Amino acid sequence: MPTEGVPAGTEPRQRSVWPLYEVFVRGKRGLNHVHVGSLHAADSEMALHHARDLYTRRNEGVSIWVVLATSIAASSPDEKDPFFAPSGDKVYRHPTFYSIPDDVPYI
Repeated sequence: MPTEGVPAGTEPRQRSVWPLYEVFVRGKRGLNHVHVGSLHAADSEMALHHARDLYTRRNEGVSIWVVLATSIAASSPDEKDPFFAPSGDKVYRHPTFYSIPDDVPYI
């Protein structure tokens, strides 16, 4: 385990006080990063190394993002109806209002 940059006297049992990081991996055939899990680390560099070791053991990833869990803002599932309601009155955004020419093959 890399210990560079970890404060002296930090023992394994103290890992629970390390910040929590969320890990996102982009696969070889994927175009987007997918959330694969979480881990505790002393800093972002250590989080990257641990994420690589934990979540790309079989060479399936080409890119890893680690994000402090405290930096993520998310909507609440309990408020999904009022939060997403404004998009309900924009029916013009639905593809049913557009005609696609027959000579356009990939839409």
